[in-house]
Amino acid sequence: MNRYHFVGIKGTGMSPLAQILNDMNNEVRGSDVDKAFFTEEALNRKGIEILPFDPENITEGQIVVQGNAFTDDHPEVVRARELGLTIYKYYEFLGELADHYTSVAITGSHGKTSTTGLLAHVMRGIEPTSFLIGDGTGEGVEDSKNFVFEACEYKRHFLYYRPDYAIMTNIDFDHSDYFSGLDDVIDAFQEMAKQVKKGIIACGDDENLQHIQANVPIVYYGFGAHNDFRAENVNSTDNGTTFDVYLRDDFYGTFRIPGYGNHSVLNALAVIATCDYENLPKELVKDRLETFNGVKRRFSESTLGSQVLVDDYAHHPREISATVEAARKKYVGREVVAIFQPHTYTRLKSFMDDFAAALAEADAVYLCDIFGSAREQEGTVTIEDLQSRIEGANVLKRGGTQVLQAHGNAVLLFMGAGDIQTYQREYEKHVQLEA
Repeated sequence: MNRYHFVGIKGTGMSPLAQILNDMNNEVRGSDVDKAFFTEEALNRKGIEILPFDPENITEGQIVVQGNAFTDDHPEVVRARELGLTIYKYYEFLGELADHYTSVAITGSHGKTSTTGLLAHVMRGIEPTSFLIGDGTGEGVEDSKNFVFEACEYKRHFLYYRPDYAIMTNIDFDHSDYFSGLDDVIDAFQEMAKQVKKGIIACGDDENLQHIQANVPIVYYGFGAHNDFRAENVNSTDNGTTFDVYLRDDFYGTFRIPGYGNHSVLNALAVIATCDYENLPKELVKDRLETFNGVKRRFSESTLGSQVLVDDYAHHPREISATVEAARKKYVGREVVAIFQPHTYTRLKSFMDDFAAALAEADAVYLCDIFGSAREQEGTVTIEDLQSRIEGANVLKRGGTQVLQAHGNAVLLFMGAGDIQTYQREYEKHVQLEA
């Protein structure tokens, strides 16, 4: 048994990693800011202690895991160095952990978390599988054969991983505060591809992934005829989406998933292809796909009177379009209202027109003030700059969410990677007080 201390334990990767080590009978605790995050619920449930930041938290004999958001001059990290303790960056530790299993890294500019959650759900129902999902969910299973984990491209952190398999969902320009442009992102994914040890499962409908080179076989999935695993006859039903899968020219099977939208079908195809590569029984894979309940903050639904409220992490134009599409396919004929909070000034500035076009796909648009980040608290753009590009868009102020009541029987999409949930909670509280 080792003693671990996590600096920034509430992080979306740190929290599940702490849970995994705790499940494996290690002594785990950590520190973070007082602000409540959804990632701490599982930590509390598993009895993992969360402390305020304090150098006194660091004691002899600990192994310290340092969150990506925290620099080497953080007081706890400085104290750990003074005591001569072993210190790992989050991505360093995750890379070493993955080496002990048949590992599957799920990466891509969009869809990582949903695909990781889906693959973990399917595989754990067939073989002992540990997993780390970027929605704050992690589990360490005794005698695990497999380890499924989300691998983020930001700052090229995924280059610390050497997985047996990699699922690559897409390559798109994002994180404009780090990457210089699309070519820089492609270069990072190309470098990551060279580190995969057994096989890559890549979306062949993504033009940027079609040119990836690797030292291992690449299996392509998608809707296009050129893909190895291909989806046809996609139909939305009252209880999900059905589709036929072809392996090259041969019929492979008919599958059903609870989700909606083309992106959900693509995620399922990636999982089907990965499981086929590992020779997992097709019928078991089919059964597990049908029982997936989704991951946190990815089209998470609730009802409020006649309205459907959806909490979604969408913070890039492509993700917004996918969320709107899913809402239209599931709730045919109902008004779709987008309530969006931009995440970081640099991302909004880089994709201003793309955000406007994606949001305009909804029937009504409300915009919340820009959410900065730990590294970026101000910028040169405003929410009004985005508003001016979308006809009829409104700015939604805190304390004024009651205006959403005008959209009776609508689907309200609360989208963003910041604290958009606080707007949803305020609205829910207002409606409940009026009831």
